[in-house]
Amino acid sequence: MESQNSEQVLSLVASANTKGKHRILAELKRLEQEARILEEELDQIKKMEKASPACKELLVDVESRPDPLLPITDGPAVPAWDRWFERLQDPTGCGCWLC
Repeated sequence: MESQNSEQVLSLVASANTKGKHRILAELKRLEQEARILEEELDQIKKMEKASPACKELLVDVESRPDPLLPITDGPAVPAWDRWFERLQDPTGCGCWLC
């Protein structure tokens, strides 16, 4: 009876160990595939030519223009908001932020 139980335990441990090995091998294959893909991308990047002067000129031109989707404002939308962002102009005060 004991030998049967010990055999069952051994077979369970062996099957669990096999499943663990398969998981580890699958993960290892995935990592190797990912590394191979990254190496191929690196090789492609190394073979690329540097940016042409036309591309650099285009980049400078695009960066110098304001974004058309952002509004251009000359000041605050509500002038009363200035009081929250500026110091008080009280000549009698001591000049600290708390007074």
